[in-house]
Amino acid sequence: MWLAGVAARKWVVLTKDERIRYRPLELQALESARLRTFILICGNVRGADTARILLAAMPRILAVVDTQKGPFIYYVYKDSTVRRAR
Repeated sequence: MWLAGVAARKWVVLTKDERIRYRPLELQALESARLRTFILICGNVRGADTARILLAAMPRILAVVDTQKGPFIYYVYKDSTVRRAR
């Protein structure tokens, strides 16, 4: 399973699948794998807009990654705010 590989490498999961927040089993799988996850919650935006959102949010994302152990799930919103989900 790819989750185990990501966890073993201590990578961070970044996904645009904002519907995942409504799928309890998938959220549980992320947490069970002890993953550090950021979910982009910004609707249907183009690639350039996604890049802009992530670049603006990157200082906060990096601060979270540097200071918190997993598992955790954060949402990254269209205005580049970053909020803990779980």
